[in-house]
Amino acid sequence: MATATVTAGSPPARPATPDTISTRRVIAFLAMVFGMFMAILDIQIVSASLAEIQAGLSASSDEIPWVQTAYLIAEVVMIPLSGFLSRMLSTRVLFTISAAGFTAASALAATATNIDQMIVYRAVQGFIGGGMIPSVFAAAFTIFPPSRRAMVSPMIGLVATLAPTIGPTVGGYISHAMSWHWLFLINVVPGILVTAAAWSLIDFDKPNLKLFSKFDWWGLAGMAAFLGCMEYVLEEGPNNDWLQDQAVFICATIMTVGAVLFFWRAFTAEEPIVDLKAFTNVNFAFGSLFSFVVGIGLYGLTYLYPVFLGRIRGYDSLMIGEALFVSGLAMFFTAPISGILSNKMDPRLMMMVGFFGFATGTWWMTHLTADWDFYELLIPQILRGCSMMLCMVPINNIALGTLPPERLKNASGLFNLTRNLGGAVGLAVINTVLIDRNAFHYARLSEHVQWGSAAAQEKLQNMTLNFEQTAGLDASKAAISKLSGMVQQQASLLSFMDVFFMLTVLFATLGLFTLFIRKPAAAGGGGGGH
Repeated sequence: MATATVTAGSPPARPATPDTISTRRVIAFLAMVFGMFMAILDIQIVSASLAEIQAGLSASSDEIPWVQTAYLIAEVVMIPLSGFLSRMLSTRVLFTISAAGFTAASALAATATNIDQMIVYRAVQGFIGGGMIPSVFAAAFTIFPPSRRAMVSPMIGLVATLAPTIGPTVGGYISHAMSWHWLFLINVVPGILVTAAAWSLIDFDKPNLKLFSKFDWWGLAGMAAFLGCMEYVLEEGPNNDWLQDQAVFICATIMTVGAVLFFWRAFTAEEPIVDLKAFTNVNFAFGSLFSFVVGIGLYGLTYLYPVFLGRIRGYDSLMIGEALFVSGLAMFFTAPISGILSNKMDPRLMMMVGFFGFATGTWWMTHLTADWDFYELLIPQILRGCSMMLCMVPINNIALGTLPPERLKNASGLFNLTRNLGGAVGLAVINTVLIDRNAFHYARLSEHVQWGSAAAQEKLQNMTLNFEQTAGLDASKAAISKLSGMVQQQASLLSFMDVFFMLTVLFATLGLFTLFIRKPAAAGGGGGGH
């Protein structure tokens, strides 16, 4: 594979890694991958079953979203912090503490008797569990030689994308078959096994405890305020009229102050909590940008499909899960293919095919009707699943494949953070567009369904006649209510189409944008590139 070096310091920095890798390390890595799978799955597994948890804890509809929000806020702070902690404590210690803490917090969440306890346990679960995710990405590019990347990169790409996609399906099945407590209890036994495997098998690096004396507490405070409040603002803003809401306004202010403090410390501290120098690597900067957009597609569609099926089709969590498992299957079967292709194909071309495939799937959804069901959603879901895997593997390789080992831990945290922030920003924009366009379409459609409209009058008369045949109903009121419901549903459908069209434009533009990336050095993972 012809390669052009993109970064000045990348080729000599990586020590020559033998092509063989010990069985012990492979097992340790697989245990880490499974731990990451649990941590990512736990975000979405609960999303399909919030109604059951709400009933079980007697929580209000305003309180229950915090079961999700607390996890996301805590996780988004830990992900970039994990790079520093991993260098200070070693991968072995950090991953073992993360797995053990995540398992304990899962068990505690199952014992929660009120919403306050649940929110605290979920925050602990998200914060400690967040340490597992970047560790896996860093380990994959540290311990495996480039010749083995074609096997490893699809595996972590599959886990990072499959877990959020199948989360609602798994969550729906568990809460229907057993009870919501099992959404958390199911983590306990695998969590104990992962913890034991991590402690006894991981031997990739040594701790550097001297870093503790240089720990930048102000940088941590700034980062926590910046990222935590940003996550809250993006989560709550769309439904609360953004800065008109007092809590959102206060959080936006804290976020701004936190951002200033965080970036000041990042550039002036002796050992910054997050080393932003990784962005000077052109490949990493581009890879992170693409990761951000993949986050929009991954979390955006994982949110949009269930909302459509719930709001328009009236599906419950189990039916939604059954309708949406196709994307997960498509990812699963595409992962090995994308691994093989990453050795044989220019990664830019793979990404272009993936982005255009994604755009085709979302464009298909712009023809949505209220009758769309499993078979109509089949092709868009297959396109979404296959395209996501075709994008993820080259993006991982481009972003992390050319970094020197000493940069990998910090960079891995930043890379994973961009995907999560992409999801948060994407969901906020999608929610805002859905709300605004719904109001716009409802107003426009209402103009055509007024007393002066002959078509509306005729429709109303026919519906009134139909209802008159049903005993015990006020026919005219029932007809007006039914007509209003039809207008509301149509407005909702049109707003979904607008969002899918917006996503189509975004991904088609990115597909064209890949033409401007320089070919990355050894990103394909073939044996060359040292």
